[in-house]
Amino acid sequence: MGMQWFRVPADIVFNAGSLSYLGKLKGEKAVLVTGGESMKRHGFLHQAQQYLMEAGMEVAVIDGVEPDPSIETVIRGGKAMADFQPDWIIAIGGGSALDAAKIMWVYYEYPDTKFEDLVAGKFPELRTKARFVAIPSTSGTASEITAFSVITDRENHIKYPLVSYQMTPDIAILDANLPAKMPPHITANTGMDVMAHAVEAIASTAATSYTDSLAMEAIRLVFAHLPTAVDNGDNMAAREAMHNASAIAGMAFTNCSLGIVHSMAHKVGGEFGVTHGMANAILMPYIIAFNKAGSTKYQEVERQLGVADLSQALQELNRSVGIPTSFKEVAEVSISDEDFQHVLDRMSQNALNDPCTLTNPVKPSVEDIKAIYQRAFSGALVE
Repeated sequence: MGMQWFRVPADIVFNAGSLSYLGKLKGEKAVLVTGGESMKRHGFLHQAQQYLMEAGMEVAVIDGVEPDPSIETVIRGGKAMADFQPDWIIAIGGGSALDAAKIMWVYYEYPDTKFEDLVAGKFPELRTKARFVAIPSTSGTASEITAFSVITDRENHIKYPLVSYQMTPDIAILDANLPAKMPPHITANTGMDVMAHAVEAIASTAATSYTDSLAMEAIRLVFAHLPTAVDNGDNMAAREAMHNASAIAGMAFTNCSLGIVHSMAHKVGGEFGVTHGMANAILMPYIIAFNKAGSTKYQEVERQLGVADLSQALQELNRSVGIPTSFKEVAEVSISDEDFQHVLDRMSQNALNDPCTLTNPVKPSVEDIKAIYQRAFSGALVE
């Protein structure tokens, strides 16, 4: 095996109240990138602005980043940054805001970038104009830790996972006060995204001793604390545990990649708009059952957790936090059997071509992926 890396942000600042770290930054201009109204409504955007102004910086805001940010949004954001010329880019909000800000950063520093080059992994060297701070408001994507960004091609209904260590944030700020405002269903969906990151990292063909220990700790934390965080959002011990679990899982998967849970979730999300964490949660038990032939890692997880079957334990966890066990049961969007079958071939081929497939412990065929999608749609019990 050739040379490998383990890379995470240079500084990870954590625990409730750590948003104040923004006041320690040195610079002249900062741009805040955020999504909808939640960061404004709960006062966190204003707090961030105040800390930056106290640090002597001029501050601009790029807001309105949509869920599953589009190519058009990131190009537009890059142009807005070019007009303002910040030396700090600060993403605050959910995974979509953080993911979008990373690619806005690319277009700010290199306006002529071709999106297809980013899809192919051809990234320019960043930090020629600005450095990057990521402040997550959800305990899920771990975009504040990772070299990943997911951007959506709306015309072709495809989510593209973009990967480059150039995008690893310089600073991650993990203030558990932000995710404490998440409602139960978002807490559940993002929490199961954490679980998927950890479960896929531990079985990745690129896993190492560095990533295994982190992935296992994240799995343990989610099983122990997600139900409490969903049932009692005011429980700050559970909130901090889940926020740390998200970052810990991120440290693992950004250094060893993922597998077909994410490949398939990206594509079903692009086709039908299923929330990413929910798609991961539904798919995970079926894919673990498929992957067990190619990895002994799941048995080690079962041994450490003291459970008989990881797939069944995950389905039980899904039920306990209100996540369905099949796509036909999803209430947030309507997916008919006819519509699912109509896109199944295309969706399966696109999932096979997803870069996350490369590190799956079993090399699947397009027919394997179709069969897993079928089981996950119908809700066939994990055996």
